[in-house]
Parts: sequence; C-alpha cells; structure tokens
Amino acid sequence: MFLDSRDCQLLALLQKDCRISNADLAERVGMSSSACWRRVRVFEEAGLISQYRAELSPEHAGLSFQALVHVHLTRHNPEHLERFIAAIEKRPEVMECYATTGQADYHMRVICKDIGAYNVFLEEFLFRLPAVESAQTNVVLREIKRSNALPIPSC
Repeated sequence: MFLDSRDCQLLALLQKDCRISNADLAERVGMSSSACWRRVRVFEEAGLISQYRAELSPEHAGLSFQALVHVHLTRHNPEHLERFIAAIEKRPEVMECYATTGQADYHMRVICKDIGAYNVFLEEFLFRLPAVESAQTNVVLREIKRSNALPIPSC
C-alpha cells in the first residue's frame, strides 16, 4: 500500500492516541472529516490498522514484576512444540513470546504481581511443560523505552 505524507500523519496520530475524534484528526492533517474517515476505513479494510486498544499501566494494575525469560527446549518434537506454543498462548502473564535464533529457542516477556507469583508461574506451569529443558530469567530493573508504535517505512 502506498502511503503519502498525509497518510503517515494520520497513522502517527492514531498510534499516539486512537481515541482522537475524526474531526480533530482531520483538522490536524488538513483534510475534511469525510475524507479522513474514508482514508482510515481504507487502512482498516486493508489490515494496516489491525485493532484499537487501551494500554494499561502495569504498576497501577498491581503488576510490579517483569522479566525476560529465555527458554531452552529439550528437543524439537513437533507434538511437544505444539503443546508448548498452545500453553504459552493461554497464559496471561506472557505478554510476548518469540521463537528466535541463538542459544535460547524462545524469548518471552512475562509480567506478574511479584516474584512469588513469578515463581509459581515457573514451577507450576513452565517447568511442567514436556518440551522445556530450562529457562534463564533476566529481571527487568527499570524500563527505559517501551513502544507499540511502528516506524512506518514509507514515511
């Protein structure tokens, strides 16, 4: 999809605040409200905008423990791997999970109430999965940067 500079402005504004009114959005990019609304609909129908959501503060939600977990599998048995992925997808503590190259097979960002809750997550869930050999945890001490806004390449 070709994006012109006005499209890039629209997308940047929506990524920053998806609750902005169509009238305010149109005004900020110099478009009529109806043209702006149609353009945003095109983005939605093309799948460029996949969803709108509220981003919650972990601290205000009582979730003060965050860790990056590097998971090593015992073997790459397809059945165990499918069970591992299905189990990870169901766990609300797992905010992100990536299959990667390198020493660890998977990298996850896990968020919990505290270290005790994280220990329960490890002992009663992660280490009981047949595919998991071991996991290395890096506790997040301080968040430096976190963003869900994509840098649009054509802008």
